[in-house]
Amino acid sequence: LQKQDVCGNLTLQHHMLEPVQRIPRYELLLKDYLKKLPEESPDRKDAEKSLELISTAANHSNAAIRKMEKMHKLLEVYERLGGEEDIVNPANELIKEGHIQKLSAKNGTAQDRYLFLFNSMVLYCVPKLRLIGQKFSVREKMDIAGLQVQEIAKQNVAHTFSITGKKRSLELQARTEEEKREWIQVIQATIEKHKQNSETFRAFNSSFSQEDEHLPDSSIASTGSVESMPGADGGAFGGSDSCRKSSKSKRDKEKQACKSCSESFNSITKRRHHCKQCGAVICAKCSEFKPLADNSRHNRVCKDCFLQLRVSPCSPGVEGVGEQKKRLAAEKQSILAAENSLFSSYLQFLEKGKTWYKMWVTIPKTEPLVLYLQGSSQDGRSPRPIPLPGYEVSLPGSGEKFEVKHVFKLYQSQQTLYFSAEDEELQMKWMEILTKAAKGEIEDTAEGLGNP
Repeated sequence: LQKQDVCGNLTLQHHMLEPVQRIPRYELLLKDYLKKLPEESPDRKDAEKSLELISTAANHSNAAIRKMEKMHKLLEVYERLGGEEDIVNPANELIKEGHIQKLSAKNGTAQDRYLFLFNSMVLYCVPKLRLIGQKFSVREKMDIAGLQVQEIAKQNVAHTFSITGKKRSLELQARTEEEKREWIQVIQATIEKHKQNSETFRAFNSSFSQEDEHLPDSSIASTGSVESMPGADGGAFGGSDSCRKSSKSKRDKEKQACKSCSESFNSITKRRHHCKQCGAVICAKCSEFKPLADNSRHNRVCKDCFLQLRVSPCSPGVEGVGEQKKRLAAEKQSILAAENSLFSSYLQFLEKGKTWYKMWVTIPKTEPLVLYLQGSSQDGRSPRPIPLPGYEVSLPGSGEKFEVKHVFKLYQSQQTLYFSAEDEELQMKWMEILTKAAKGEIEDTAEGLGNP
């Protein structure tokens, strides 16, 4: 192609871009055509309709590209986290990521950490040494709701700021002053946007309830709707502002003293901690340690929560970790049932080695871009999720020989999964569905799918 003058000596990549660029070119051409076309021309009606259609196609194409780019970015983060956090979700949006230093409260030393800022949460991670690509382990997950960020001044330590959540406070150090300001601004903007969305949602729910129950507006006006009303900064609504100020000052005061002994905190002899169960601010003297997570670490809890967990770990108020996992697994099982799936069946599964395992394989209606695998011996265990964007589907290569029949594979750069169906029809059906799901097209064809 590059040697041919008729092709303009362009590379193959340039030629592959031509069909994509043709749609916006048609749009520009039709706009110029309509500018020069007389109003009374018999072709004007068809030209306007053509412009409307091509503009819709261009918008749809751009939206689909943006959606896939967003999902690919989430998939990359998912792989870098080692599949520890289920973040591949259309509602998630990665806003900022980067290295940061965490200041130790004990001796003030700086520790290398990594932050992922999403529209709904912050993932505080520890880098893990790997030969190929850097991986991260999630140390703390902090919700944007209730999060606070502020600049702090520490002696002999520059570019510092703090992030305070419901259960954890972090003192962080950026490399430069500009980087510190950027982190503070983007986190604050994310918090404000989350607040606006929450207030809009509450205001909508409030108005919906008013219409449904036929109650006067004044009787159930929410704080969010009052704040969003024009002119709500004074006058009749002054009382709500004072209530908010008093409650804020009360919360600030509670953060300065221990919930149990009411003694004030200081950075040397009485450090501040958060109860991992209820989120209360406590001192070391008024806390105990309880293994709440499925690892070797022990989490700090207040004495009230410690006694409650020890006496009745599965009581209605506090759900034990084992019971909680069983409940979540049961809920996931109901989601992955055949009647709640876009497509599902039993398949033989092979990832490494030579042993095939019989698995229940399904794509749920609620998560059309995720494939779930559930083995018959996995009672009480969560099914394995595989985010499909980024994968390719094909038949095995000529050098791949298997004893079973009707084999197809799902693969990407670092992983290959093999499946074997009962017959050729089921094999072709799975390959078609997985190919569409990997491209993000499964939602458009969901109505035509049916379980075997």
